[in-house]
Amino acid sequence: MRLDKFLKVSRLIKRRTVANDVAEQGRIFVNDKLAKPAKQLKVGDIIKIEQYNKTVSVKVVEIPTGNVPAQNAASLYVELS
Repeated sequence: MRLDKFLKVSRLIKRRTVANDVAEQGRIFVNDKLAKPAKQLKVGDIIKIEQYNKTVSVKVVEIPTGNVPAQNAASLYVELS
């Protein structure tokens, strides 16, 4: 699954266009490498998001095949910081 779509489905970022913008500005890293919105994620990848003067690090636990209900969105990742 693409990085921007995963961020939207997991509700780490509310909209896919915002996820695209943040990635294009160089504020998202996957496994400590700068990531573009089309980066393909795998289980075990570590995503670091620098947004709104805070940094969030999460580890991908599950890659969904489609949309996920809001109450299950947090089960897609484990927060590291």
